[in-house]
Amino acid sequence: MPTEASVPAVVVPAASPWRRAWQRFARQRRGLWSLWLLTAMVLLSLGAELVSNDKPLLVHYQDQWYWPLWNDYPETSFGGNFVTPTDYADPFVQQRFSQPGNWALYTPNRYGPKTLNYFATMPNPAAPSGDNWLGTDDRGRDVLAQLLYGFRVSILFALGLTCTGVLLGVAMGALQGYWGGRTDLALQRLIEIWGSMPELYLLIIVSAVLSPSVGLLLVLLSLFGWMGLSDYVRAEFLRNRQLDYVRAARALGVSHAGIVWRHILPNSLTPVVTFLPFRMSGAILALTSLDFLGLGVPPGTPSLGELLAQGKANIDAWWISLSTFGLLVLTLLLLTLIGDALRDALDPRQEGV
Repeated sequence: MPTEASVPAVVVPAASPWRRAWQRFARQRRGLWSLWLLTAMVLLSLGAELVSNDKPLLVHYQDQWYWPLWNDYPETSFGGNFVTPTDYADPFVQQRFSQPGNWALYTPNRYGPKTLNYFATMPNPAAPSGDNWLGTDDRGRDVLAQLLYGFRVSILFALGLTCTGVLLGVAMGALQGYWGGRTDLALQRLIEIWGSMPELYLLIIVSAVLSPSVGLLLVLLSLFGWMGLSDYVRAEFLRNRQLDYVRAARALGVSHAGIVWRHILPNSLTPVVTFLPFRMSGAILALTSLDFLGLGVPPGTPSLGELLAQGKANIDAWWISLSTFGLLVLTLLLLTLIGDALRDALDPRQEGV
């Protein structure tokens, strides 16, 4: 009979640092629920065409199937007299769909971001009603559709600006921190000179010379958005490059790229990950502010900043400002709670918690 001393011990593999960080993040209930709620909002906005659209998802007319969401059909396809694209909000078209044997499957909200409600019974901007759940703006566009599509533009722009800023900031901070010395001093002076450039004036000048676009705005803001993060990465590299495991790797002949990629960079990403939600908040606020001033996305693009400008111009239309402000506050609050949870999850002092 085997004794207790002869029974082999079961070795439980230790969890990876990132897995332990995720476990600590999951214990932060506010941050976890904020992450799920923000993810649901992003997924809903990415599928905005399936939620808010002026075109039906599916039409069955005279024993034939039509897919208006993916194809444009002329009005003659549904008994009209014109070969122009069908206006599915036209009472004549809707009357054709209501005939026996014909039907159309609409989205929950029957308005797109550029749809004008020509058949509204109230002057624009109109208050919330059964047709327009959050009312219309001063051009007759549905506010709910504007918020849904404008949120998608804002969140995708924030993701793009955050990714480019992180890549540039990590690259510049790693270059300064790893080499140090004269390289660090020279690049630091260049960053100080570049940071003193008047960013808003440059945006005004470029907007006056070139036609505005989301890509151009992303490039211009990316030129300045990396500098704050590079300082944190530089400090981490300056600290980690003096540690024993880096000196050992250098003594073993590991290349500079290998030392940076495999040893220093993974241990210097804590401030990068921690600041991601806050950088996204800053990007959303930057785009909203520029759109409010008329320096952002091209006219006609769904924009939260444009809605705020319309709310300012139409004080009596409280539903425009209130709904837009509520969406912005909710988004920034969720990002802040996620950032706080990430900060606590990546705090080395929480390792044993």
